[in-house]
Amino acid sequence: MGDWGLLKQGAEARIFKGEFYGRPCLLKERFKKNYRQPALDELLTKERTKAEVRMLMKCRLIGLPIPALFLVELEKGRIYMEYLEDAITVKDRISSLEGGGGGDRTSQEMKRLAGLIGQSLGRMHSHNIIHGDLTTSNMLLRLSAANRLYLIDFGLSFVDGRSEEKGVDLYVLERAILSTHPNCDALFQEILQEYAKEYITGGKEVLRKLDDVRLRGRKRTMVG
Repeated sequence: MGDWGLLKQGAEARIFKGEFYGRPCLLKERFKKNYRQPALDELLTKERTKAEVRMLMKCRLIGLPIPALFLVELEKGRIYMEYLEDAITVKDRISSLEGGGGGDRTSQEMKRLAGLIGQSLGRMHSHNIIHGDLTTSNMLLRLSAANRLYLIDFGLSFVDGRSEEKGVDLYVLERAILSTHPNCDALFQEILQEYAKEYITGGKEVLRKLDDVRLRGRKRTMVG
């Protein structure tokens, strides 16, 4: 990979940092799965890369901030995109605020952060985009751009208009927040309030479905 440095590796892809014609760049590369038949692996890699790029472009069209796309190599399963050097994950931002000693300022910053998240998710769901892996690690906060929020990693995303799927999307985020930030249960409630304000036509129905999903989750936990 030349001068590209590995940042992290997940179950489906590796993330590298480098430069694209002098611009800071992030490269997402889906790697080969040796347990799959080669032709099938190549087809799946190509189709999943294409689907992710399509979803990123859809997000841009509806006004959601996403890193700029530089280049796509479908055959190699590679997506070259803008590297946001002045951004931190929402996970790190929450941890920073929690370690700041609390107070009115921390409360206000948490509320503003909840507003950004709720508005972004409300807009995304109002256009039937399901992220599929909502966590505070898959959200970036760009501090130099008036705390602009970027949703990232759409590798598991899909389009679905059903409130059930949107409720599951929110439930995944709720579990992620409570497991990573156990003292921030109020944050998620504020996210939902802003979500419903943004998603006027269907937000309330999604929140009802979220309650159903929570109930099923508790039953599974009790049964074991």
